[in-house]
Amino acid sequence: MRGFRGLFLGMLMSVGAIAGARAQAVEIEYWQYVFDARVKAMNELIKRFEAANPNIKVKHTTFPYADYQTKIVAAAPAGQGPDVVQLFYGWVDNFIAGKVIRPLPRDAFPPEMIEKEFYPIVSAMKRDGEYYGLPTAVRSLALFYNKKIFQEAGLDPAKPPKTLDEFLDVAKKTTKRDGAGNMLQAGVTLDIPGQDYHWWREVLLRQMGGKPYSDDNKTVTYDSEAGAKSLAWYADLQRVHKVGLAGFMDEGQAAFRAGRAAMTIDGSFRLGAFGGIKNFEWGVAELPAGPDGTKSNFASYWVNAITTKPTGEKLEAAKKFMAFVTTPESMQLWLETVGELPARKSAAETEKNLAHPVYGPFLKALNYSQATVFVDEMPQRQVILDMANRVLLQDQEPKAALAEAAKAEQAILDRFYKK
Repeated sequence: MRGFRGLFLGMLMSVGAIAGARAQAVEIEYWQYVFDARVKAMNELIKRFEAANPNIKVKHTTFPYADYQTKIVAAAPAGQGPDVVQLFYGWVDNFIAGKVIRPLPRDAFPPEMIEKEFYPIVSAMKRDGEYYGLPTAVRSLALFYNKKIFQEAGLDPAKPPKTLDEFLDVAKKTTKRDGAGNMLQAGVTLDIPGQDYHWWREVLLRQMGGKPYSDDNKTVTYDSEAGAKSLAWYADLQRVHKVGLAGFMDEGQAAFRAGRAAMTIDGSFRLGAFGGIKNFEWGVAELPAGPDGTKSNFASYWVNAITTKPTGEKLEAAKKFMAFVTTPESMQLWLETVGELPARKSAAETEKNLAHPVYGPFLKALNYSQATVFVDEMPQRQVILDMANRVLLQDQEPKAALAEAAKAEQAILDRFYKK
């Protein structure tokens, strides 16, 4: 009887210990904006992380893109919100200034490891020797083209344009208008609110011999002969050659998906959405080279950052989760689910990935891409949108539009650097 009582008490103690261990599981919260493929990928990564770390639970919270920054900023002062957060890399200075995110702990993320294993573009996350975030994936631009439209125009769908001259020639041959001049099919989409904003600033401008900012990023330098030449080349796609139309079908990606545009410039993040196209086959190519053969591209990324909220066990759990979602295995899953490119070179530049007809052009571009250092991405973006609208919708001359834009953006830079 005494032995049975001892065994029973021992069982109770064991059950209690197990229940206590479960009760002590640490829960952290992860936030990102709503983008279906990204949400799907993160849900799978969380599932795998929790299986490997049963004492850590991750709550995945999402918000519409338009509300996302506001939600984060509102939650932080109250000590609420995420422990690990996904941010666009161009927002980092605002979130550092607002004490929303902390430097990545060096014991888990040594700077020498980051600089050895990640693409150099992650240096945009470094401030005063400290890194504030790491991406799971990076993005570059490419030329998407409709093979069916190419064939109908007598073009070889296996030979997309390699230069800007060839690009313009293809756009002319694939544009269709009705008798009244209304556009039925665009040779190329014109979508400054989309990725043309980056195509002009980091690709066309550089291909014409200019650059957007000084080396220390404190001075706007696109108000130049190269700036005027590149902006005029872009605007003339609508003004002179009439192969594209700003606002055609609202968005460039919508026109392309509907089979109403032969070509569009877009990012690798669009692969998931374009994968659902059924009525035509599309291809991907590197962006056309400039007049002297110069290749350029724009790379961007969303980073995972640890907020100032977690301490103790929650901070350790946040570090583990951050490390997990930036492993090569997680990056490969993200590539296959979202279409965004691994941020570690070893994970990205495998023989299989480089030879892939879709991933390959994006990956090759990372070796000649620029990651613009923004001090306040949204207002800087708006300056370029306003500039393009003045040229395309109000017939302002490119040189005058550039001067106005440069003055407005310089004021943004000055405000930041004089803080």
